[in-house]
Amino acid sequence: MNISFRTYGKYSSDNYGVNALRLDIGDISLWFSYKTVIAFRDGFNGEIVVSENKWSVVTGKHLNFIDGGNKKSRLNRIEFESKLSEMLARHNINV
Repeated sequence: MNISFRTYGKYSSDNYGVNALRLDIGDISLWFSYKTVIAFRDGFNGEIVVSENKWSVVTGKHLNFIDGGNKKSRLNRIEFESKLSEMLARHNINV
């Protein structure tokens, strides 16, 4: 199983990029803004699911990098967290 943790986006400062992290575990990807999961991809279908921005301009930049600014496809936070929980449960990951 491949596990990696890295910065996403193209940031000129390591201080900024450290708050935009992606965790890949096998065929699952979790995108973080600071310590919050803001997007995920389930290897079963490859779809990237993105949360609406409920935080800051910086998180908005992170979201735009992930989905290219497609705000219409973003889920409200309650629906996003529900889908994230369902995906993690399919992979037997308990949080």
